[in-house]
Amino acid sequence: MVFDIGKLEIFLKTTCRFSEIDTKWALVWIDNFTRRFPWWCSDRERSITCFVNAVEERKGSFVADKARNAVRTFFAFMDCLNKTKPEKTVEQRMSEPTGSDPVSAASEVVVPEGNKPVRLPAGISPWTVYSGSLMREARDYLTVKHYTLRTQKTYLGWIRRFLSWCESRRETEESDPTATRTMDVRSLTANDLRGYLSHLAVRQHVSAATQELALNAIMMLYKHILHIEIEGLASVVRAKKRLRLPVVLNREEVSTLLKNLHQPFRLMASLMYGCGLRLDECLNLRIKDINIREESVEVRSGKGGKDRFTVLPVSLHRELEVYFNELHIRWEQERKEAMPGVSLPEALERKYPGLASEWSWYWIFPARGPCINPATGKQALWHIHHSVVQKQIHNAVRRAGITKPASAHTLRHSFATHLLEDGYDIRTIQDLLGHSNVRTTMIYTHVAVRNKRGVRSPLEKL
Repeated sequence: MVFDIGKLEIFLKTTCRFSEIDTKWALVWIDNFTRRFPWWCSDRERSITCFVNAVEERKGSFVADKARNAVRTFFAFMDCLNKTKPEKTVEQRMSEPTGSDPVSAASEVVVPEGNKPVRLPAGISPWTVYSGSLMREARDYLTVKHYTLRTQKTYLGWIRRFLSWCESRRETEESDPTATRTMDVRSLTANDLRGYLSHLAVRQHVSAATQELALNAIMMLYKHILHIEIEGLASVVRAKKRLRLPVVLNREEVSTLLKNLHQPFRLMASLMYGCGLRLDECLNLRIKDINIREESVEVRSGKGGKDRFTVLPVSLHRELEVYFNELHIRWEQERKEAMPGVSLPEALERKYPGLASEWSWYWIFPARGPCINPATGKQALWHIHHSVVQKQIHNAVRRAGITKPASAHTLRHSFATHLLEDGYDIRTIQDLLGHSNVRTTMIYTHVAVRNKRGVRSPLEKL
């Protein structure tokens, strides 16, 4: 049904008193809703339920509530314009003769979701309901197991792409009368996983690491959600593994890069290079994690949920003290203004209500202002987003005239390589980096320039 988008925007701002950002997102959700469910005017309840379930699969319950409110506001707008009739109740539709409802019973499909049968109108595939239930179960499992938000997003993304591929495969089999049907509407088998992994390698030409990541995500779905044990993956076409040497900057390039960064990004880069931190580990640092007196940095919940200690360069002591003094002034001002505290891991906020406002738990690199915690739906202060840091380092690399494809993680590679060149033991470097296997650390022996045991090229003797 056609409607005036300009009038809708005015309705949201004047009648509903939506802010600019709320109006913008409401229009986005309404546009998505009307495009995906053009039959909404005949059955609002079913259309909004299907839409909210689809949004919740991808974005979570908090965003789904925002989308639901936007669509409900849209319904109110259409009723005010008298362009739609009030939705009929279930009793009214049941009492009408067959064929009076635009979405008749003949066009509906009944599929089970859990223990309840769900009746879907025409245009909604039973696979949508089935895949939606799998996505919700997978998200709940990842949350219970305390996976990080970025890991949850990555795993759910691969599961979503896998289910979409399975749906397209099913549609191809249904449209081809000569095809052998191997997949039921609401079932997944080991052959689907094998076929998708082969599809990634043959059709998508993904790297071995990407294929391995997809396998881990989908195996989690099979093992813990579907309770299916997968065997015989030897027949799967695997992407070829190649030895990729890490990009490493020499000491002069690191110095030039740091000079082309402004605060606080220069301090972030200095910590990543001087302490061997990953980008997320650097951003997750809190005041309590840096001990200037003992010259140590405590990394909490690093990769794999592991904690470790690493070295703090003496050259950063004075810079950190000045930075902490400035940061403390900001923290005191926020406390006077009664702003929300910092986000806390797991259930610490409920266990210790005042912990979020303590100085020791304050972010070393806080964001400009509080935002919504997607897990709780409450406002909290988060650290600077990783994409902001990556962009700043990328621009600094270009300004420094460095031709290597350097990134934030390159500073960690440079830390390990330069320690190896200085003669430090490989086990010590492994401990500082937090590697579980020394083989991972051994990769830096291939890029260390000054650790070639005094080998000279025979060309020099000519």
